Amino acid sequence: MFFLWGFITVMNDVLINTFSEIFKLPPTELSYIQLAFFGSFFIISLIYFLLSSLSGKDPINAIGYKNGMAISLLVCGLGCSSFYFAALNTSYPQFILALFILAAGVTFLQICANPYATILGPESTASSRLNLAQGFNSLGTTLGPIVGLLMIYSLFSNSTTIMGVGKTYLAYGIIFLIAAFIVKLSNLPAFENNTKTASGFDVLKNRNLKFGIVAIFFYVGSEVAVGSWIGAFGKDPYIMNLDPINANAFLAFFWGGLMIGRLMASISLNENTSQPSKLLKMGLTSLIIFLLIWTIKGLTVDEHNGQLGFSPVPFMDISYYGVFLIINYFAFLIGKGKPQKLIVIFSGVNLVLLLIGIFASGPLAFWSILGTGLFFSIGWSNIFALSIKGLGNSASQGSSLLVMAIVGGACLPWIQSHLIEAYSIQVSFVVPLLGMIYLIFYGLNGYKRNLNEDG
Repeated sequence: MFFLWGFITVMNDVLINTFSEIFKLPPTELSYIQLAFFGSFFIISLIYFLLSSLSGKDPINAIGYKNGMAISLLVCGLGCSSFYFAALNTSYPQFILALFILAAGVTFLQICANPYATILGPESTASSRLNLAQGFNSLGTTLGPIVGLLMIYSLFSNSTTIMGVGKTYLAYGIIFLIAAFIVKLSNLPAFENNTKTASGFDVLKNRNLKFGIVAIFFYVGSEVAVGSWIGAFGKDPYIMNLDPINANAFLAFFWGGLMIGRLMASISLNENTSQPSKLLKMGLTSLIIFLLIWTIKGLTVDEHNGQLGFSPVPFMDISYYGVFLIINYFAFLIGKGKPQKLIVIFSGVNLVLLLIGIFASGPLAFWSILGTGLFFSIGWSNIFALSIKGLGNSASQGSSLLVMAIVGGACLPWIQSHLIEAYSIQVSFVVPLLGMIYLIFYGLNGYKRNLNEDG
């Protein structure tokens, strides 16, 4: 499930570049894609929170996490299928509506699946489990752009056509519907709980949850802002002057970087693994996933005839990324498996990389922006686990507020689109840079450790 929602979410980045060619839209109108998708997170999560707060009963606790996840996947399937009808009508507004429905399903899935991963074992290893689950999410975000390009440009069309998009999402919809039935028929524990949760807004009295909500807003907003505009950044003549398909394909390095970091974090935060074993496993994980990303990026689609090929990037051309992989490895060693410390270190590195992207040019600027994926990696799982720690039966209620904060993924790319039109693509990256400043504050002072916590 983490894989599926990562896969479908990153398709928004492909849609931005694809609809740019089909509908000839400016950045501000293209930003409606992320605005609709992540705006749905805010609206649906707000409704969920109000229902649980006013009734004092959490809907997911009542129906069970398993049923909640099955329903979520069903809504995702309906949203994806709606793309086909939007394509038949060649309607950009209908696509935006379909995205909203799809995102509603993903919102429910996030509210269910994130706390579900944390309660499947001891609270002390919740961050490790969530990082592992997020690693599969990142596998989806790594494969999503390449698979999407192959399906839109090659399998369902030999050019950039609106029906290529419609048929691709119809296929995705069928997959989601099948997944819904698999979950429903599975033996996953339901975790039903009819105990009353905090009524009113009592859950917001938790200091760590309040600061965590803002941290999620800036984390998701910054990550999505970078991912949304990497394609436009790569096409800029002063950066790489890439064609649209190549610009989209390089997203594999950004989203793949999140997979590397999250799987390494799962190892680093695992208390049951010895330090020497951790170091070896982290190094091998980084190398193997990098080679997977390199192979995935090597898959190409001819934009004229839609034919599939293989043209890997020469290793010398990605030397900057190799340096960032080494920095990423040592950042984990310095962080010593402490979620709060890792947030500060990783956000600090990203602040530097974003500054390079803003002030440098050519490959250095481009790879610095792509490299931020390695250091965005641990943000979601660590912030989420720290924010809901100790909430007990109110965990899914707190989860809905954290998922609501994903609206940052709608707001920050929209703000960035205006800076792109007013100034330049490079200047616009000051938006995620400001997000990194807040995350550094959150790691240093926003989260307060309880006296009985270790480390």
